[in-house]
Amino acid sequence: MILLFLLTGCSSDDSLDKAMDLREKMTKSRCSFDSKITADYGNTQQNFSMYCQTDAEGNLIFSVVEPESIAGISGIISESGAKLTFDGKAVAFPLLAEGQLSPISGPWLLIKALRGGYLSSCCMEDNLYHLSIDDSYEAQSMRLEIWFDDDGSVTYAEIFWKDRMLLSMNIEKFAYV
Repeated sequence: MILLFLLTGCSSDDSLDKAMDLREKMTKSRCSFDSKITADYGNTQQNFSMYCQTDAEGNLIFSVVEPESIAGISGIISESGAKLTFDGKAVAFPLLAEGQLSPISGPWLLIKALRGGYLSSCCMEDNLYHLSIDDSYEAQSMRLEIWFDDDGSVTYAEIFWKDRMLLSMNIEKFAYV
């Protein structure tokens, strides 16, 4: 019994069931959402707003809403890479900038982790489920802290990379399509 508790962290049966339901929805459905992303690089902070949707394979199609200077730029992020589209041309771009995760990568990393990361714990917290997922990117360990409601709608996420919180995301209008 103690081993089961240690393996599931703060999970209760209901919380773990909800986390598994969320994973199933993420792998069998497409979703769309608005994401307000804050990247905290220590000495600088960047804010982005994006409209996002996934396809059946877990690729993320996005359109930047803010900052206004790059609003309307769109693109796709997948396991094989990322491409920006503007003026009818697609340009490849890295998900790392100066050794740090780019803010635009946040929503895709969230979807990637929800679809296949190691579910390390899940519990109820302030009427939301709090899910912890361990994953990796570019051979670096990554942890995501994700909050979602009873319907499986993600509301907030934090991405920890290289042992510190780098990206946070407020998620609005989350819907399965």
